[in-house]
Amino acid sequence: MWNRLNSSMMICQMMFGMSFYGVMVILTRFFLEDLNYSEADTMMVVGAFSAIGPLFAIAGGFITDKFLGAYRSLTLAFVCFAAGYGLLVLGASIINVPLSLAGIALASYARGLMFPSYSPLFKRTFATEEAFESGYAVNYSINNIGAFISQYLFPLIVLVIGFSGSYLLCAAMALLAFVLMVVTRKPLLEVSSEIDRQPVSTKNWVLFLISSAAMIGLVFFMFSNMDIGKNIVYAIGLGAIGYFISIMLKSEKRESLRMGTILIMVLLTIAFFVYYGQMMTSMTLVTINTMRGDLFGIIPIAPEASMAMNPMWCMVGGPLIALAFTALEKRDIHFTIATKVGFAFIFTAIAFGILTFAVMTVGTDVVIRPEVFLVIHFFQALAEVIVGSMVVAFILSVAPKHIEAFSVSLFSVAIALSGVVGAVFSTSIAVEKGQAITQEVVRSLYGDYFGILTIMAVVMVGVAFAASKLIKKMLANDEDLTQGVGEDKMAKAEG
Repeated sequence: MWNRLNSSMMICQMMFGMSFYGVMVILTRFFLEDLNYSEADTMMVVGAFSAIGPLFAIAGGFITDKFLGAYRSLTLAFVCFAAGYGLLVLGASIINVPLSLAGIALASYARGLMFPSYSPLFKRTFATEEAFESGYAVNYSINNIGAFISQYLFPLIVLVIGFSGSYLLCAAMALLAFVLMVVTRKPLLEVSSEIDRQPVSTKNWVLFLISSAAMIGLVFFMFSNMDIGKNIVYAIGLGAIGYFISIMLKSEKRESLRMGTILIMVLLTIAFFVYYGQMMTSMTLVTINTMRGDLFGIIPIAPEASMAMNPMWCMVGGPLIALAFTALEKRDIHFTIATKVGFAFIFTAIAFGILTFAVMTVGTDVVIRPEVFLVIHFFQALAEVIVGSMVVAFILSVAPKHIEAFSVSLFSVAIALSGVVGAVFSTSIAVEKGQAITQEVVRSLYGDYFGILTIMAVVMVGVAFAASKLIKKMLANDEDLTQGVGEDKMAKAEG
């Protein structure tokens, strides 16, 4: 049953979706045109902006659990979003690179703080687990609706009020979310965990402020020095995975097998999100350089607004995927999660195959119609729904309870690593400033790049299916070991 707290938090989620993705959709053109970045440097910054937030969810989770609690962390996250977007307003007004980078650094930190605090607090606003599961599905759709609205409208809004006005609008939405958190403070605290209801010690506030300043400074440094910054992402991400492997090797065989399946799924997730990250980098660049005309001849759409097609299709694809697998299960046809990820790579191969065909057959006018990208995003959205909604569920189902939260955080680590790796890959299609985008450039440069990605997606289909068989065998061995331990205990009891 819906209540005021559910609704307030979902409005906050909507404000996040509209403001964050509003910033993201205009960031590429802002860095290219106003800040005079090269195509390669722009793709690295935008790719990192989409990736670093999830990476810092690990630190955000520690802050939420140990220092502040979910309510305070989430409230401060919206303050940081608003402040970050405010710095972007200043950066756009006076064309200042350091201010702009500080703005996206602060927003990235805020995203890392929001990730682990929103879901636990939102869950506590529901009376039952069943109500939460239903509400969370609605909440996911609301985030997609916010992303769709902003990614479609902001490229048009920026033509009217400019970059600074657009960032100011995003800051206002983040502030609205903050106000809603303050207004609902008392009822939220009543359902929150114990740490939220206890005062924060001076020591914890100091530790929080110092660690936050250090992390924001680190992110700013990473954005300012992307050659070093990408290596920092690699080090943190691989360090987290390495730590997980060290725990796995020290665990008893039953736990080790289950953790091994998580590791395989994380590696598949990294590979998949390299493709997903192309939407913010190489695909956005291609649309800016080639997409022209109104959708179906009647719907005006800016080139960078093609990203809005993704959340739109996710809203459609979610129910389609759920209905398809439900219908198969009713016929006693069941697939493992890894097999479903294999299906996701099939959809990805189709999407990038269509994109490859489009750029390889482009005419002398170097124009690709919006309808082509609409079809591409349809298949990629189906793939995203499968991976985004099912991998975390799989991790939760097999992770040992004592490292459950850390195991789930590896999904965010996978997104972060793949975002930077995907951005590095996408720089291979960057051209020098002032270089004309000709038919030959599109066919050779873009065609070769997306052709290779298509071939690799086909290879990943086979890898995912092979991984499915391996995971199934590992979990079967785990069940045998569990059964064996149970029989030993019974024998000892009888003896």
